[in-house]
Amino acid sequence: MAAANGTADAPIDISVIPTVVGINFGNSYASISEGTADCIANEDGERQIACAISFHGEEMYIGNQAKHQLVKNSQNTITGFRNILGKKFSEIPANALSVSAPVIQHPELPDVPAYKVKVLQASPSPLPTTASNTPAASHAATPRSEPVAVDRVLSVSEVATIFIKSLVQSAEDFLGKKVQGAVITVPSWFEQVQKDALEKAATDAGLVVLQLLDEAGAAAVTTTSSPPTAGLSADRTQLIVDLGASALELSLLSIRQGLAFSLATLRDDTIGGDEIDNKLIKHFAKEFTKKTKTALTVCPASDAQEKRAEAKLRLALEHTKRTISASPGAATCSVESLKDGLDFTGTITRLRFDMEVRTIYDRVYAKVKELVAAAGLDLYDVDEVVYVGGSASLPGLDEALAAGLQEAVVTPFTQGTVVGGGVGDPTTILARGCAMQAKILAGLADGTDEEREVKASFTHGHQYTQAKATGKTIGLLFPEDGAEGALGGQWVPAVLKDTPVPARRIVAFDVDLGEGEGEKKVGFEVWEAKEGVKIEMVKPPKLDDEEAGEDEEEEEEEVKEKTVEKESYLAAVSFPATLAQQKGGRWTTRLEVTTIVGEDGGLEIGTCEVGSSGKGEKTVVTVASA
Repeated sequence: MAAANGTADAPIDISVIPTVVGINFGNSYASISEGTADCIANEDGERQIACAISFHGEEMYIGNQAKHQLVKNSQNTITGFRNILGKKFSEIPANALSVSAPVIQHPELPDVPAYKVKVLQASPSPLPTTASNTPAASHAATPRSEPVAVDRVLSVSEVATIFIKSLVQSAEDFLGKKVQGAVITVPSWFEQVQKDALEKAATDAGLVVLQLLDEAGAAAVTTTSSPPTAGLSADRTQLIVDLGASALELSLLSIRQGLAFSLATLRDDTIGGDEIDNKLIKHFAKEFTKKTKTALTVCPASDAQEKRAEAKLRLALEHTKRTISASPGAATCSVESLKDGLDFTGTITRLRFDMEVRTIYDRVYAKVKELVAAAGLDLYDVDEVVYVGGSASLPGLDEALAAGLQEAVVTPFTQGTVVGGGVGDPTTILARGCAMQAKILAGLADGTDEEREVKASFTHGHQYTQAKATGKTIGLLFPEDGAEGALGGQWVPAVLKDTPVPARRIVAFDVDLGEGEGEKKVGFEVWEAKEGVKIEMVKPPKLDDEEAGEDEEEEEEEVKEKTVEKESYLAAVSFPATLAQQKGGRWTTRLEVTTIVGEDGGLEIGTCEVGSSGKGEKTVVTVASA
């Protein structure tokens, strides 16, 4: 096709498109994505990269190699630094348990947390100024100076910079081109000073930060940008369960036509993957003691040998948990020379695994109920569950939560996408969401004024990040004589509650106008409605094979049903149905209703008929905000 200037269209130069990535920067693991199903692998083939840095002699290890140094070199291995980024040293609990290098007060910077590790570095050995140091003697070999052990102090910000720089380098090696920008996850509980510290660490690593995206927002981007899940509405209530190593974070979102609005959030530092590990470590320690008759005390360990054994078990459990997540069978935990030179191999079934950590699942379930109640909803209102984090891949957690959710709720387990890089894969969902967001922002970097305004709307404190939402569902009621139920007619929801405003919704449907001749009219009322959940206790039906003589009292079951009740009358709409058609003795017409809710709460209802020849005259009714 010829271009407007008469020359042929030039092929798109993909080299000018910015290379951007998404980084999920967790406290225990990190991952990088360019938007594909699988995350980018580092030089060791790891897609889930441990947030750990270790110094051993003259070598520095980053990632899973560093995590393995926790067994014999824990004092020179740094983990858990993300959560204390941007904090003052005085804000860090003195009794915080650390399995790696302890946090210290920086010797030169007041109230700044840091780490002190031992490294080997070459000792400078300048030649002495003597008669032997002459041109005649310069041919003599200079003895190589041996490296000496020195203390190296690194601030938390410097550690984060080293780690982020390694992530970027891995991405560039994998992609074969320079990374020009990134969107990075940030916990919802991070204060602004911590967000600033994270952005500075990334900038010091040579990375252009396009946005710091809340973890719940990254999950929402992935689920709303991916192809729609069968049976899942574009308007739904989404529960995000982020079970990280150190904490549980819950978010309840209303998803409305791709827009996410936060209804409630909750964080609990006493529930996390580390606690699951502790229970399993104790289980296998007991099994080791039973098999070998050698006592092993862990969590907490009492001496250096048992601390090393605990570290070995903790590392081995990574494989055990992955096996349990992916297979319904048993999983093993194998450790060489666990204690006193004795090897250990233990086996655990999924049933036993779930029994050991059931109390943690129950506590997560209790927190979910607390979160939903805080939003004024019921568990029955949740349409979709999204899991984040490796510990959230455990099937037992999904089974525990399913007890209070409706049967039709969509989860990665019901869709079969909990592993393998699917939309619902808990280990990739955040990095993929950040990558999608990064591509959107990169495309707006040098656009029009309107595009720059859209980009600015993602910044902290922008008016669009403080959006309001509707408090009630706005719908259309077609009254019917003798109709059953609290509404007294046919109800058509137009704008659901918790929809961010301003909002515009269009619904189209057929209306039955009855029989007979004469002028036909369309009429309906506009209401705000109160939605809820009705709970009834009913006895289960008796089975045919039950003995008739049994008088045993049967336990009642809880049955839930969603309800809608009229609350506030807003307006009435009435006009002649000029495009009505007769089918089978009854008259019908098709309506298209446009509902617009302004930011100030004002409402506009525009209604028109739709026929084979087009649309009829539009009837508009407005309702001023209260």
